Amino acid sequence: MKKTRSIRRIDNLGRIVIPMDMRRALEIAEWDELSISLAGNKVVIEKEKPACTFCGSVSSLTEMKEKFICKKCLQELSKL
Repeated sequence: MKKTRSIRRIDNLGRIVIPMDMRRALEIAEWDELSISLAGNKVVIEKEKPACTFCGSVSSLTEMKEKFICKKCLQELSKL
């Protein structure tokens, strides 16, 4: 990433634009979900990572109807 700091103004709807070079470096695409949180006096914006709907695991995921489920939970569900 070339620039690690950029100044942006907030518009009248509270929006800001994340610079293209930063979006590319973090692999943020149009319509990706971002998590916004506070850490002390800072606003932290992170790309949301897919996780299992049931246990929160981020490994061995399968997508079904815009939800994710891990292999372990899928096996448990198949026993029902």
